[in-house]
Amino acid sequence: MRLIIEEYQPKDIIKFIRQNTGLTQEEFGKKIGKSKDSIQSYELGRTKMSFNTFIDVTKIFNLKITIEEKR
Repeated sequence: MRLIIEEYQPKDIIKFIRQNTGLTQEEFGKKIGKSKDSIQSYELGRTKMSFNTFIDVTKIFNLKITIEEKR
């Protein structure tokens, strides 16, 4: 599956990753060292996930990020 990040808000990307791993907000939070409330805040767009935390998520879930130049 290919996800073109520029077409989505960060909150949508986090929710997409969590839902596609089949985890609850609490389970997802435990895997990345964050609380359920933090995950909920990320998904609602109240809090932005730091870039470093996002990179950690990609590593934990073995996701590959590719940045392509717009044509």
